[in-house]
Amino acid sequence: MEIQLEFILLGLSLLFFVSIIAGKASSRFGVPALLLFLCVGMLCGSDGLGIHFNNIGIAQTIGTISLCIILFSGGMDTKMHEIRPVLKQGVLLATLGVLLMSLITGVLIWLIFGMTIKSAQIGFASSLLLAAIMSSTDSASVFAILRSKGLRLKNNLRPTLELESGSNDPMAYILVITLIEIVKINSMPNIWHILGMIAMQLCIGVLAGFVLAKMAIVIINRLKIDNASLYPILVLTFCILTFSLTYFLKGNGFLAVYIAGLIIGNNSFQHKRSTVNFFNGLTWLCQLLMFLTLGLLVNPSELLSVLIPGLIISIVMIFIARPISVFLCLLPFRKMGISSKIYISWCGLRGAVPIIFAILPLAENIPNARIIFNIVFLCTLVSLLIQGTSLPKMAKWLKLDDNTRQLKKVEDFDVDFSDEIKSVTTEITITDDILKKGNHLMDLGLPDKTLVVMVKRNKKFFVPTGKTVLLADDKLLIITDDHEALMETYNTLNIANK
Repeated sequence: MEIQLEFILLGLSLLFFVSIIAGKASSRFGVPALLLFLCVGMLCGSDGLGIHFNNIGIAQTIGTISLCIILFSGGMDTKMHEIRPVLKQGVLLATLGVLLMSLITGVLIWLIFGMTIKSAQIGFASSLLLAAIMSSTDSASVFAILRSKGLRLKNNLRPTLELESGSNDPMAYILVITLIEIVKINSMPNIWHILGMIAMQLCIGVLAGFVLAKMAIVIINRLKIDNASLYPILVLTFCILTFSLTYFLKGNGFLAVYIAGLIIGNNSFQHKRSTVNFFNGLTWLCQLLMFLTLGLLVNPSELLSVLIPGLIISIVMIFIARPISVFLCLLPFRKMGISSKIYISWCGLRGAVPIIFAILPLAENIPNARIIFNIVFLCTLVSLLIQGTSLPKMAKWLKLDDNTRQLKKVEDFDVDFSDEIKSVTTEITITDDILKKGNHLMDLGLPDKTLVVMVKRNKKFFVPTGKTVLLADDKLLIITDDHEALMETYNTLNIANK
């Protein structure tokens, strides 16, 4: 029976709505949004409401496009001045760390399969493939949790995790593709050929991403488009162009789009702020669509058959393989404390990327591909439940949370300033205590570097002067030169920054 397009759109809209509500609930209860998105997909799948979805090709396409956009957006959000001090650590974790994680986990998985499900006859190469699929971390889940709790980290941990999670996916992808070919031919190819292919893909990916990003900056700034809303679409076009062209150049497209996003995001171009906001929304849409698709693809009843090996593998990865790989990679950096290394190892969340990689063996009809997919899915759920819900508590337990005052987000004023404007913007609410000094704006005694640019009273907005009479519950839009000036403003007004 042919299903009407309107019925499909109605179902998708309802799934999106439920997922968005679930995402809002996740920030309140500290549960990763990814976990809830996956659960919504599973509840609506064949073992739940009865939506049958088993099209591997469509799932792979959705996953590939979504991952491309997510990596590009992640590169745009990464600040070069923040990652420069931790560049060596991040690169080591994203390359050698992924390799060590795959090797250690692969050996342990091979032993675990031999003790739990011998009948599956999963060989050493397939065990390494499963390990490589789960060797990358999920930056979206990590930072969604940290931001929802307003947690700030000491010792440059945030840029370190940002760089590692944003750049380790290409290395994991290369390992997965290589191991799939090894499993298919059922023999070990020339190791030097493999290493040469990996090096070539990485070099071409970096070079293509850099060149195409520089070209994109020139074109965007010189191309005068009357319709400003087309600039984000133009940047998206370069994102897709970079990925696809790098593929035909025999390079790694995922690395290329991350490098391109990094270069574009750290350069000036027209309508940059609206473009960044566009990609933030598009990234969430891609994640939502991807997670729902992956949730629909899995059959929860099948997870029972891999429950024991899946749980054992999850514990092994969280408490053995990830810590060993992190500590070995960071061994040269003696100034980095033990607590920082422990926290980095704890932030190795499994997320959407491993599940996307797990679709590749299904698409290639690799033996035991369904078992691999189910184990990856189960390990992702365990990782999000154990690690994802405890990231803020772990930071506090290790005394790595930075409790310095944070800015109050601008909520009542629909304004946004470019990152190139080196100023700090926030809003404050006028209280009776503040008005004790006087009810005129000039009576507040604001520092010289602080300016009130707008006032919201009830639902009306106006630009104030020094003689403007302020009332309780007025909202003031404040702009200062820097964070120190803002802290001076808070101290002057004797208000707490919450």
